[in-house]
Amino acid sequence: MESKAFFEVVGVTFEFVGVASMAIGFVVALVLALVAWRRDGGRAGFRTLRETFGGVILLGLEILVAADLVKTVTSNPTLTDAFVLGIIVLIRTILSFSLQVEIDGVAPWRRALVTGPEVLAHAVRRSGDGTVGDAGRVAPSGERS
Repeated sequence: MESKAFFEVVGVTFEFVGVASMAIGFVVALVLALVAWRRDGGRAGFRTLRETFGGVILLGLEILVAADLVKTVTSNPTLTDAFVLGIIVLIRTILSFSLQVEIDGVAPWRRALVTGPEVLAHAVRRSGDGTVGDAGRVAPSGERS
């Protein structure tokens, strides 16, 4: 098989895997949300759906960026192709960033303020008083919620 044809197949495969991961991930996220909803109620179900499907979309976007990169690098790129790729990657990066902030509830540069042991300790404290919630989330003022 010619190398150009091979990399075209690789690019299409990446696109297929990216879209399939989002479609299958949505079904899995929906099942997990239904389980959480039956166990803990509507708020937990919604939060589970939002966080798991957000993660699935992030994964799919990353795979689609890889597909665009493979297709552009292996073709005879023109300046227009490079510009279009840059715009696509920029848009998908902004989407990924905003989804990550939405899922985590904290900006990446503030994430260092929320270390693993602190998140666990906060979750244990909250579970001890009977509340379930945003363990480790940082409020806009910088204080824990």
